[in-house]
Amino acid sequence: MEYTYLGRSGLKVSRIALGCMSFGDTSTGFYDWALDEETSADYFRQAVELGITFWDTANVYYAGTSEEYVGRAIKRFSRREDIVLATKLFFPMHEGPGGSGLSRKAVMEQVDASLRRLGTDYIDLYQIHRFDPTTPVEETMEALHDVVKAGKVRYLGASAMWAWQFSKMQYTATINGWTRFISMQDQYSLLYREEEREMLPLLADQGVNAVPYSPLARGRLARPFGAVSYRAEHDHIGQAQFGNGNERDKGVIDAVQAVADARGIPMAQVALAWVLANPVVASPIVGATKPHHLTDAVAALDVHLTDDEKAALEAHYPLRQPAGYV
Repeated sequence: MEYTYLGRSGLKVSRIALGCMSFGDTSTGFYDWALDEETSADYFRQAVELGITFWDTANVYYAGTSEEYVGRAIKRFSRREDIVLATKLFFPMHEGPGGSGLSRKAVMEQVDASLRRLGTDYIDLYQIHRFDPTTPVEETMEALHDVVKAGKVRYLGASAMWAWQFSKMQYTATINGWTRFISMQDQYSLLYREEEREMLPLLADQGVNAVPYSPLARGRLARPFGAVSYRAEHDHIGQAQFGNGNERDKGVIDAVQAVADARGIPMAQVALAWVLANPVVASPIVGATKPHHLTDAVAALDVHLTDDEKAALEAHYPLRQPAGYV
């Protein structure tokens, strides 16, 4: 495993992050392909054995049960001080003024609820899951600063928004002497490169690292064009964005397969190696539902693509509409 510092902070994270949206109680109605606690235990153990110390979840995943699984897994397989624990807030957890969004009431209520579910007294990286247009930026940033100063949170991160919104939030924190974001969890893969237009250059300028989600385009870059999985068939978000067997994606997927075949390695390693090669990227978030998912992700750290391979992988990119925060 390799490790890096997140943004301009002293927080050291593994260069592969364990995405915990794969773990939770499916009876909550979130996704039906998640792993239950007994099954997910093997993946938490595997992550520890591989040196993956950066674990990412969210309060909204399976109505909080993902956080509960993560908290118990840390106690079972590791030590709290050895894991960089990240979670998020924004999406509805319940009706009422503190159940969603980024108001002061919501921040204060949801951080305490996450701490209870995680079974810890602090969160390493607390991330806003989206931008909240209904709450003044000053209110959100001051509330986030207050939970840091209270010792409940160590660092702040953001996720999935327009570059101007992120810039506004960072600037507001700066001019008021409040805590700034050190990371941005945005979507980034060979099939979704729209963040290269404004967000990634902004992050480079601000000394903030990307922690990309869906680096394999929800699995589509890990298998030949036209092949499907149970998750792909039941993932309504992935279906809406990528579909299954979308002809406009064929050139990219075929290029990944060609590089993988030439090197004799899985397609996932090639697609992840491309994401990891971007200097703004700290740790792609990898969800795991099969034993080889995490081993492939770690192996991608040793895959160094040539300029010709990168050019081939990038040649057929289909321009897309921004997604995930519109």
